[in-house]
Amino acid sequence: MISFDPSEDQKLMQQSAEQFAKVLLRPKMRELEKARGVPEDVRRQAHELGLGLVALPEAVGGAGLGMTTAVLLEEEIAWGDPAAAFGFGGPGAMGFALLELATTEQAKALLEPFTADGGHARFGAVAWGEKKSPEGRDGLATVATKEAAGWKLDGEKAYVTSADRADTFVVFAQVDPSKGWEGVGAFVVKKGTPGLTVKERKTTLGLDIASFGGLTLDGVKVTDGDRLAGGKDFLGSTIRFFAKQALLVAARAVGLSRAAFETTRDYCDARRAFGKPIGHFQAVAFTLADRAMDVEAARALVWRAAWAWDGGVGENEALKRTGWAVSFALEAAMRCGDDGVQLHGGSGFVRDYPVEKFMRDAKQLQLCALTAEQADQLAAAIELGRPVDPALVLPSPTSQNTFI
Repeated sequence: MISFDPSEDQKLMQQSAEQFAKVLLRPKMRELEKARGVPEDVRRQAHELGLGLVALPEAVGGAGLGMTTAVLLEEEIAWGDPAAAFGFGGPGAMGFALLELATTEQAKALLEPFTADGGHARFGAVAWGEKKSPEGRDGLATVATKEAAGWKLDGEKAYVTSADRADTFVVFAQVDPSKGWEGVGAFVVKKGTPGLTVKERKTTLGLDIASFGGLTLDGVKVTDGDRLAGGKDFLGSTIRFFAKQALLVAARAVGLSRAAFETTRDYCDARRAFGKPIGHFQAVAFTLADRAMDVEAARALVWRAAWAWDGGVGENEALKRTGWAVSFALEAAMRCGDDGVQLHGGSGFVRDYPVEKFMRDAKQLQLCALTAEQADQLAAAIELGRPVDPALVLPSPTSQNTFI
């Protein structure tokens, strides 16, 4: 028997997230966009729902509910406001980075502040992206130099989500330049560490609630205990981190697609021309039907990929399905947002209607975690039985940077 129904517990959590989105996010979408952030009371309620810690195992302080439950909740939140999840307190992408790269003891200690009272006010961040490629080699331009007492980090990071809000960073740097991508390492850096400078927040096309910025590391010193070893295969662990984070972004893309489609469908049913709703004209009706299929297909791919991570079907199968889900969901969100503006006509270009925000947020989501092209490369490599090339599947100045 094939079943796509969430469990009763998952349905209850889904309903709670749906109510949260319906009451606290959708009606305040423009207000939150203007404020470029989420107020403390809303962040506190999101924290009480467990958002941000759902997929992490109990051993490190998470809820231990898995990826499937996480994507169900992320979809509902993004239906309320696609940008909102980027403004909630919590470890953010750092949670998956610690899960894949840290020891259990390291991850538990670093995540503990996010599970305690006041966790809603804390942010974590991952510093991966860089504007400049290293000269003459693969890998990262930021360098980690071994010293007697630990490590010294030098370089500049860009496209860091919550850079100005974060208390703790996972910073990726080149440990061994001669090994290219195989010579990359990760280090925990705390806010206020001498030599660490947080750059100004950027204004971006969409996702106004999110804060995107950069870091400068000028002789930042960390201990050996601050290095994240990444198990036996650091690069493989890094790819798993990016894949899982990208799947959460894909779930947000599904929520955005659903919101854009429903808003557009209702508009096309109410707006009349030549004596009938414009949705009754074939060209409009067919477009709506195609976008409805996009929503359902994207959701099915995301759910199935999340199940693959939870169901023990093997890492390669989970990575492949994640590649499919991320690629399709990001493109579907853009189609839903773009056609939403198109079918609203001139109304779609003014801020009296939400579809222009959905379109802008959809475009921005296409540059979060992994792009559709990077996800395609990941899925194709596994499908063809070829080694995964980090230069093609990981965001970089050489290929395409993304916001992490």
